[in-house]
Amino acid sequence: MSDSHFRAADAVLSAKGRSFHWARRFLGERHAARATRLYMLCRYVDDIADEAESVPAALQALAKMKQDIGSGRSTDPIVADGIRLFEECGINPDTFIELIAGVESDLGTVRIADTDALIHYCYQVAGTVGLMMCRILDAKEAAADAHAIDLGIAMQLTNICRDVGDDAALDRRYLPASMVGGLDPAALRQPDADTAAVVRAALSELLQLADRYYQSGERGLAYLPVAARAGILLAARVYQAIGSTLRQGGFAFENGRAVVGSGRKSLITLQALADFILHRRYWRVLAPHDAALHDPLRRISVRTTIWNTRHAD
Repeated sequence: MSDSHFRAADAVLSAKGRSFHWARRFLGERHAARATRLYMLCRYVDDIADEAESVPAALQALAKMKQDIGSGRSTDPIVADGIRLFEECGINPDTFIELIAGVESDLGTVRIADTDALIHYCYQVAGTVGLMMCRILDAKEAAADAHAIDLGIAMQLTNICRDVGDDAALDRRYLPASMVGGLDPAALRQPDADTAAVVRAALSELLQLADRYYQSGERGLAYLPVAARAGILLAARVYQAIGSTLRQGGFAFENGRAVVGSGRKSLITLQALADFILHRRYWRVLAPHDAALHDPLRRISVRTTIWNTRHAD
């Protein structure tokens, strides 16, 4: 990768992934560089879906990306660097193609039916990132994968709770109908008192669910190389704090995005580093993965290559 390409990737991370940019400094140089490149590729996919002039144009661009990744060749410099990254780290290209499939679903009518469908979506767009990060961080044990998926799911659940208004402006409702009924996204942009109450209850429930996945993600840190554990713990803690900020604000989603300021990030950093040093759960695996966390994926019959080969039971 050229210096100019890395600088461009770093600029994207700094501007659009501030929590990850903060945590990256606690990874080793090689792992930090790889993670930055992966972030740029994933952000590129998101931007195609969110910023395209039309849905057909976005679908066409994503189809071309899938074709390029499948063939192992691309004239697009960002995709080409992603292909090189996959080869360097032993990342199965099908994992990223599954991520693209999740992003493609954003281009249709987004009205999530229930929590199973929501967890499935979170797996596609973020659990897959957890899987790829295992390869980027040189995790050797396959048991790490399930925990990495869970951390990705937790972070995406946090995103969804934070971005209710922004998603509604794009005519998307990720809050499950099983929790909020058939609410139209328009109703989420300027909610009346009854709508706000229903949404706040849903946010509370979803953030509790996210916390279960965060706990599983942390339990898997002992599978990572020692030099990578603190950085991933910090990324998880900073992201989880977004949910805490929402709680402290009474789940007032209509007031805009919850933000974790630099002062609070510093406190979270100190607490995370202290926990990392003092608690043995970050130094040895204390419990097996909670298979029930993946029941929604089994119920919805996720049958990707990665799922079948790594998680069949």
